[in-house]
Amino acid sequence: MKNTLSDLNNHLFAQIERLGEENIDAEKLNTEIDRAKAITGVSKEIISNARLLLDAKTRIGDTVIPTDLPRQLT
Repeated sequence: MKNTLSDLNNHLFAQIERLGEENIDAEKLNTEIDRAKAITGVSKEIISNARLLLDAKTRIGDTVIPTDLPRQLT
């Protein structure tokens, strides 16, 4: 299982591409808009959790280096 912020970023850009389809009918566009709202809500929670992990790591005095980041942040 991957589930990293890079994966989240890829999902967000894929959703933007679906929303930007020029030949999309109104019904499918409304479905994609609803999906985008759901993805956005979940994404905000994932990002908030990642921020909490990073804040906790820095507040306990650990030096944050790329090879020592929590898996979710890579």
